Amino acid sequence: MKTRDRILVTSLTLFNEEGEAHTTTIDIANELDISPGNLYYHFKGKDQIIAELFHQYEVALSGTLAAPIEVPLGSGRGHVEDNWYYLYVVLEEMYQYRFLYHNLDDILHRYPDISRRFRRLMQLKRATLFAICGALTRQSVIDAEDQQLLSLVDNMTLVLNFWLNYDQLLYGQRDPQMTIHQGVLQLLTMVAPYLGEEQMSFYRDCENIYANMLAADED
Repeated sequence: MKTRDRILVTSLTLFNEEGEAHTTTIDIANELDISPGNLYYHFKGKDQIIAELFHQYEVALSGTLAAPIEVPLGSGRGHVEDNWYYLYVVLEEMYQYRFLYHNLDDILHRYPDISRRFRRLMQLKRATLFAICGALTRQSVIDAEDQQLLSLVDNMTLVLNFWLNYDQLLYGQRDPQMTIHQGVLQLLTMVAPYLGEEQMSFYRDCENIYANMLAADED
């Protein structure tokens, strides 16, 4: 792996584990066992590293978020399951760059360019969730009126965007799979009141999976 790529990989790990605000370029250089000058040759400061990491995140997540807008997922009972797995992928990608969400207000304040692009990314999240819920409504998987649908989408966008920050504040460091699984379950919980009995059986399966995960974690 090239030094530039190693710097990005190591920076992402340190930002996620130690917090972006508490990680300096010296810390990154020390972790890589390279000189600060070597790091500076590739990135003139931490702001350039963050900008590059955000670009990677933006490209990856934008591509994933665009999928349900371009091609609706599944149909019937399978539609609920398809969207479960899809949202799991979305939260997995968000988790890989969780430092952005753990210190979101501060980062957006210090990096105006990222702030504008993050806002567009959040709008894309909302459009994606609207596409998912709209498809579920058209296929009679959920029964929601126009205003209910808009409110449902806004609530789901809110949870999706701030789930990682909430999870960290409530639990600190815990198994990533529990964080992601519960996050998806929270999103499905908002849809649950609109589901028919057949689709509810899959939702209850998801609840049971999370309950078993909690029980195993306590043992």
